[in-house]
Amino acid sequence: MKRIFISVLLVSLLTFGIVYASTPGKLIIWSSEKQTEVLQKLGAEFEAEYGVPVEVKQMNFGDIKTKFLTSAPSGEGPDIIVGAHDWVGELVTDGLLEPITYMSSEDKDQFESVALKAFTYNGKLYGVPYAVEAVALIYNKALVPTPPKTMKELFTIAKKLTSGEQVGFMYDIANFYFSFPLLSAKGGYVFKDTPTGLDVHDIGLANEGAVTGGELLAEMREENIIPKGANYNIMDGLFKEGLLGMEINGPWARKDYRSAGINYGVAPIPTVEGGVPKPFVGVQGFMMNSKSENKMMAIEFLANFATSMKSELELYYGDPRIPVRKDVLDEVKDKDPDLAGFGASAANGIPMPNVPEMGAVWGNMGDALNLIFNLKDTPEHALKTAVEKIKKAIEKK
Repeated sequence: MKRIFISVLLVSLLTFGIVYASTPGKLIIWSSEKQTEVLQKLGAEFEAEYGVPVEVKQMNFGDIKTKFLTSAPSGEGPDIIVGAHDWVGELVTDGLLEPITYMSSEDKDQFESVALKAFTYNGKLYGVPYAVEAVALIYNKALVPTPPKTMKELFTIAKKLTSGEQVGFMYDIANFYFSFPLLSAKGGYVFKDTPTGLDVHDIGLANEGAVTGGELLAEMREENIIPKGANYNIMDGLFKEGLLGMEINGPWARKDYRSAGINYGVAPIPTVEGGVPKPFVGVQGFMMNSKSENKMMAIEFLANFATSMKSELELYYGDPRIPVRKDVLDEVKDKDPDLAGFGASAANGIPMPNVPEMGAVWGNMGDALNLIFNLKDTPEHALKTAVEKIKKAIEKK
């Protein structure tokens, strides 16, 4: 019923010339490499049905938001962007996203609630999700047949494996995204989650639980669990060479590891003194430009082409992250053994904060983690200083 209504209305609007594209006669979508091929196929189907061409412009993922912020206000941006839920706060604050109002309760029930929550800002939905991701423990089964369940076990295994060029455990420790699970395991948090949304003035990155996580990071350097100078590229290279036993990484790495012939497994991040790590959950989805003059076509494309079960299944095969449509997840979960590990990790996690104030967190926390890991400051003082800087930055906005 809904498809018939939207489609008939769209055809009527096209017939009477009421709907215009941001570029005349076209529906324009910006996406990254992972979605482009599938979206081009869907665009061809859309054009065949409505006679409206769809131009899918492939961009570096990191450039999509930046270029959208500069082009959308003047009406030169795309009609739809494919991006991350944590962009929402900034884009909504700048008046650049259109609320998603066409979805009924029945429509929303088809999606995992955490994914819809991630795209919700001030009580309104601003994106249609298609995939969720969270970091987990990825381990080389040739070196680690059974993954550790506690950090104490991980330390023991890592020490036994580290020898010569081989390393037992490594991750991008100075990157707040990857270290947050360990800071959150005993109660650390970024912004307090309240019934009315995130309280950006209540920051829990220097509380007792966060300090416990910080002490664990310092211990990793003190006991040489993670070598000095460790970063993502070194970690990734070692794992592909079969020289790394365990790492904290996300589902985006799977394709390369399979190509490298690594027999790997995925498990939740080991507990910290009984506390369960809570990784950031990132959600990928479709967002609509509020400045677009082509909204009805964009709605039709989103509702009945891009986010149908068939389309999201194709998106999964092109970009194998955890699907957020329940029927798609049911279809693939038994065929993909990695989904259990990443899914369990995501189930423990929290949506990455989608408020603009998050911009004050990344750099300051990265500085603190660098100091902690390199043993140049105590975890308690480094985290306290970072929180003070974050609060000052937020107050200036």
